[in-house]
Amino acid sequence: MTMQTATFGAGCFWCLEAAMNQLSAVQQALSGYMGGHTANPDYQSICTGRTGHAEVVQLQFDDAAISYEQLCLIFFSLHDPTQLNRQGNDIGTQYRSVIFYHNDLQQQQATAIIRQLSAEQLYPAPIVTEVSPAARFFVAEDYHQGYFLQHPQQGYCQVLIAPKLAKFRQLYQSLLK
Repeated sequence: MTMQTATFGAGCFWCLEAAMNQLSAVQQALSGYMGGHTANPDYQSICTGRTGHAEVVQLQFDDAAISYEQLCLIFFSLHDPTQLNRQGNDIGTQYRSVIFYHNDLQQQQATAIIRQLSAEQLYPAPIVTEVSPAARFFVAEDYHQGYFLQHPQQGYCQVLIAPKLAKFRQLYQSLLK
């Protein structure tokens, strides 16, 4: 088993974390913050939109069981990569679509996938996903970890996350735990 790290931002981290933690090749998916200029950010500061950090999910995955390219494609299927600094009603740079790469190969693969998806014109508008070098990862507060599992009846979870997870489970059944 060869463990690798991947970091993605796709709007609110609750949905992405819930989906990625269901993949059998993912040992751990943690919600957190990356890409800003504020030292030791917390949820309160992130919500101001002035820290430069994005809400992200950092994965530890077995690259013999799932490829980085597959993870990128899953990432793109879980959000709208054409919305700049927002996902639905969540607005601000903290909700931007971003791939933080951890090595040159990840950068090459991420940009190649964006070129491929753009060429296939799968989206009605241009993909605005940022591809940036990984920076320091700040783990989000404990109450954000496994949020959907802890609060499935919460309104945001029922209206936004549950339908995405249902679609996710249908599309990626063979990769689930």
